[in-house]
Amino acid sequence: MAKINLPERAQYVIVGGGIVGCSVAYHLAKMGHTDIVLLEQGQLSCGTTWHAAGLVGQLRSQPAMTNLIKYSTELYAQLEAETGLATGWKQCGSVTVARTDDRMTMLLRTAAAARAQGVEVEVISPSEAQEKWPVMQVDDVLGGLWMPSDGKANPTDLTQSLAKGARMRGAKIIEGVQVTDVLTKDGAVTGVVTDQGTIEAQVVVNCAGQWARSLGKMCGVNVPLHSAEHMYIVTERIEGVNPDLPVLRDPDGYIYFKEETGGLVMGGFEPQAKPWAMDGIPDKFYFQLLPDDWEQFEILLENALIRVPQMEHTGVRKFYNGPESFTPDNNYLLGEAPELKNFFVGAGFNSMGIASAGGAGRALAEWIVEGAATSDLFAVDIRRFANFNNNPTWLHDRVKETLGLHYAMPWPNRELETARPFRRSALFDRLAGKGAVFGSKMGWERANWFANEGQKRETEYSFGRQNWHENVAAEHKSTRDGVSIFDQSSFAKLLVQGRDACAQLNRICAANVDVAVGTTVYTGLLNERGGFESDLTVLRRNEQEFLLITGSAQPVHDADWIRKNFSKDAHVFLTDVTSAWSVLAVMGPKSRAVLRKVSKANFSNATFPFGSSQEIDLGYATVIANRMTYVGELGWELIVPVEFTVGVYENLMRAGAEFGLRDAGYYALDGLRIEKGYRAWGRELTPDITPLQAGLGFAVDFAKPDDFIGKAALLAAKADPAHFNTRIVQLVLEDGAAQLWGGEAVSCDGAEIGEVRSAAYGHTFGASVALCLIEAEEKITADFLKNHRFQIDLAGVKYVAKAYLRTPYDPKNERPKSED
Repeated sequence: MAKINLPERAQYVIVGGGIVGCSVAYHLAKMGHTDIVLLEQGQLSCGTTWHAAGLVGQLRSQPAMTNLIKYSTELYAQLEAETGLATGWKQCGSVTVARTDDRMTMLLRTAAAARAQGVEVEVISPSEAQEKWPVMQVDDVLGGLWMPSDGKANPTDLTQSLAKGARMRGAKIIEGVQVTDVLTKDGAVTGVVTDQGTIEAQVVVNCAGQWARSLGKMCGVNVPLHSAEHMYIVTERIEGVNPDLPVLRDPDGYIYFKEETGGLVMGGFEPQAKPWAMDGIPDKFYFQLLPDDWEQFEILLENALIRVPQMEHTGVRKFYNGPESFTPDNNYLLGEAPELKNFFVGAGFNSMGIASAGGAGRALAEWIVEGAATSDLFAVDIRRFANFNNNPTWLHDRVKETLGLHYAMPWPNRELETARPFRRSALFDRLAGKGAVFGSKMGWERANWFANEGQKRETEYSFGRQNWHENVAAEHKSTRDGVSIFDQSSFAKLLVQGRDACAQLNRICAANVDVAVGTTVYTGLLNERGGFESDLTVLRRNEQEFLLITGSAQPVHDADWIRKNFSKDAHVFLTDVTSAWSVLAVMGPKSRAVLRKVSKANFSNATFPFGSSQEIDLGYATVIANRMTYVGELGWELIVPVEFTVGVYENLMRAGAEFGLRDAGYYALDGLRIEKGYRAWGRELTPDITPLQAGLGFAVDFAKPDDFIGKAALLAAKADPAHFNTRIVQLVLEDGAAQLWGGEAVSCDGAEIGEVRSAAYGHTFGASVALCLIEAEEKITADFLKNHRFQIDLAGVKYVAKAYLRTPYDPKNERPKSED
């Protein structure tokens, strides 16, 4: 083979010529950047893209992800006119059917969410579903959804069209070049080594699909994904099947259908997947398939014959068994790697690459050029994972489950079951022995609720009240009226030290952290748009040392954000010390009495005011006590060295017995904080929401001496009345029986105005309570909320709700912090 002449250097080198890599190249070029080299080890689309089914469904559980796919459909619709190459895009719509009452409830919830997100949707009867898809039988169907804007595309044609669009604007696309190493210097990427020579690069983008994990390992970057076999068949012609047939999804049967040359493509997502290539993906696995596996495919075929009886007498033209990569949570990986500057990742698309590629490619291109995400992308941000998530044994076991999540019932509070238990706090065994039912976040096993003696220790999922409702009511009441203890050890802890620590943090934090030693400050970390990159508490331990406590899901993200915003020559150091400290939160009106029994410290308001921390004795242990609350009651977070945790817990339980101290879990914690109107990052607080819109203006210090990130945007927003047309508000249902979970549509005077971001049953109110993002055509004020009628759409039934900017529950002088 003739040697390929590579350029010596390029501003951007993209590794991988599938649809995502070509989309990134296209969008970088469209933004005016022409010094782009895309390297493909085989031919464009030869890895996973070529055998993708090509379904494009718009609606996703997160509005930000839906918006990316909506953009994909717009792009695909006009790309052929731009490049002259067909894409196979057809807006044929999609039908999703339900076989069970629970699935129908889910579809009704989906319809409300779609309306809230601006996606056209219609709830249809079985006969209407059959009219749109005549070749199916509907005797067992209860109803369905019609989404007219969904469609399908030809993955290979679409990739070639994106590639041509990139070339037309100056990008170089070179096939037959394998990357063998990634070059780095001083913590940044500097280029790639290939089998055809070396290319220097300012930015390297890893769009290597199944090979993305191994490419990351070349330069110390963790890309947690694993391949699994993914199968579908193409049938011979079937009477009644025509090119205009919509996509059909039957999630109760784990299956989907689309038309192809007069026959059907039928595939699906079996509940237990079959991981592939534990020892690594073969280098030259181009345009290849794996052996047919009818045994693995059997559950899908059985369900297909139920839905389309004609298939029993129809031949199979082709069996496709093409491996695809899946991530631990079924969302793809996007963004700059925290381990290596200027090394970006776009991979792990979980059989959603065709639908997502247009929007994801644009989002990643903007991230590369702007230096930060330009919208809320945390659901797919690579920094939501840590290095331990890249463990191959753990990945293998987790991916067995995540492939099946595509069509698994998305129950409220659904927990993943595989590769657990994973990370355990010092109290895991103690809490398990007391009836804890655990959930998982960032790998941590966390007590969600506590079962009574003799009660089944398992969450029974439903869309109504679940089996833990009364247990959590008791935990809730204990916290409001007495005292409870929460194991919050999963909270991340970041230690920032150095002579420039204060000045650097004060520029990164919106609040003023240049405070007296022993003071605790609640603050947001804002982007240049004034939106939240995180929110956290800052404990000033001494003049040059600060302990930051942030959410369980955020340690990698937050540490990366803070480090990247340190000045280059600053004398400041950040260390993740999460595993060194447990956090035990003692909360409730009787918390002071409990602590006085185990410590000689003075817990009075005068000596230990809200928003302060002290090192105290507690039994034999010495711990940090931080007077802060996430439930809105008197209480202290005890930050305990891990080796003292069990002893401290035992002392607290003994001392607390006379006060009724009881264990409480995260379901109670969430309900308590929602009642109090405390915002949570990733739900109410996002990179697109400012403190002014969130009602957290008190946590911004415009008067502190030096500038801070996002200040200019916030000052402009304060002067713009339209900025307050978007707000976070609290809604409380008038009906005490309905159960909200989040994601429901909110209407104002009958028109959709927003969505529920967080919800729980508020036992203090005796009704469900929600924190909602709403957008109006005028400034949202207390008077606006009083003068309009609000409802929440719960599976097609609209419930009247009362709206508040501030919670009606007495704040009791405890101020909020938002962590989860």
